[in-house]
Amino acid sequence: MGKVKGIRVDLGISDEGRKTISEGLSRLLADTYTLYLTTHNFHWNVTGPMFNSLHLMFMEQYTELWNAVDPIAERIRSLGHVAPGSYAAFGKLSSLGDAPLDPPAAMDMVRILMEGHEAVARTARGLLPAVEEARDEPTADLLVQRLTVHEQTAWMLRSMLE
Repeated sequence: MGKVKGIRVDLGISDEGRKTISEGLSRLLADTYTLYLTTHNFHWNVTGPMFNSLHLMFMEQYTELWNAVDPIAERIRSLGHVAPGSYAAFGKLSSLGDAPLDPPAAMDMVRILMEGHEAVARTARGLLPAVEEARDEPTADLLVQRLTVHEQTAWMLRSMLE
């Protein structure tokens, strides 16, 4: 991830603050995209007695994740940095592992997605101190929105495992 060449960005956030926040948002983008891909994979490959309900639930979840990647990437751009956008970059930045090569059992899928949502929530929460220090309210708002979704989704998935 690099700084955009050209006109200086002057948003009232220091260059170092914008860089730190953009790097954190790049990790959040990578986590979100990786979780999106895993969720979509599980939507395609789920089997068993809960097929219909999990197939539909995974579709709702991957749609929400897909809609989340653009605002995260655009916030990075607003801060004057380049948003990562390749599998190679996401692989280096993400705290999540790739989806298993062989589709796991349905409830293992639920557990993997629960753990994924918890991991993305940790990534978002870890960025909050830098965002608060820089008084970057737009990024703080984005992070709170993402935390709300990931914590609630993790809770719902966890409830299926209990």
